[in-house]
Amino acid sequence: MCMSELVKIVDSLENKISKLLHKLELQQQVNETLEKELMTIKLEHDVTRRSITEWKEKYNSLKLANSMLGSDTNKTEAKLKINTLIRELDYCIAQLSE
Repeated sequence: MCMSELVKIVDSLENKISKLLHKLELQQQVNETLEKELMTIKLEHDVTRRSITEWKEKYNSLKLANSMLGSDTNKTEAKLKINTLIRELDYCIAQLSE
């Protein structure tokens, strides 16, 4: 093998390495963009989940209020909820009186 062939091989290797490094840099940029997008989506998901929880609580409160207004559909549930609240109040009063 002569010197010129070695130079060509080294040049070719340098060129390929340079291209690979450039591709690596591009992939790192894409990865960084995707990570930022993922974080944004996670935050939006958390906000949505909290919103759903709030709406469920509002729905349950409305359902309870509805049953207290005389709706027959949830009277048992309302009575159970009221009994639970009374027990919690009794417990709190007992704690305060100690």
